[in-house]
Amino acid sequence: MSEQESARWYVVHTYSGYENKVKANIEKLVENRNMHDRIQEVIVPLEDEVEIKDGKKKVVQRKVFPGYVLLKMIMDDDTWYVVRNTRGVTSFVGPGSKPVPLTEDEVYDMGIESYVESIDIGVGDSVSVISGPFAESTGIVKEVNINKRTVVVMLSIFGRETPVELDFVQVRQLA
Repeated sequence: MSEQESARWYVVHTYSGYENKVKANIEKLVENRNMHDRIQEVIVPLEDEVEIKDGKKKVVQRKVFPGYVLLKMIMDDDTWYVVRNTRGVTSFVGPGSKPVPLTEDEVYDMGIESYVESIDIGVGDSVSVISGPFAESTGIVKEVNINKRTVVVMLSIFGRETPVELDFVQVRQLA
């Protein structure tokens, strides 16, 4: 088993409102200690929510799991120590002091990582939309978001180039 394969998702509990600070602090420690191979991803899952205030619609981003930060890492004494002693982290989620990784089903259900690990489509590629409301349209990829498993494709809608965000599974690269 390679190191890449043994990295699992863990959940850490943080002080309320400190999720983004904890994420930034862990990312800075990973950079400073050159631990990229062992602590691979740090995320605070967000979702868009429509809020109506004073009769106006506004889209705001809300934390999906307030008080928690998700980490894709290889658990060993060093990574445990670095994460556990990061300012704002209260504990790993798990019984006692033993962190328990999320199961593949939990990771998939939470939408953190889907079974589409990568995509061979890059910025500038021509793609065909194969499902959804824009099916049978073609366009050029403007951006690829690996974490969200989406691509932004420029489609011609009513004679105008319009950016449309689509899931990886909705597009196919044109030959």
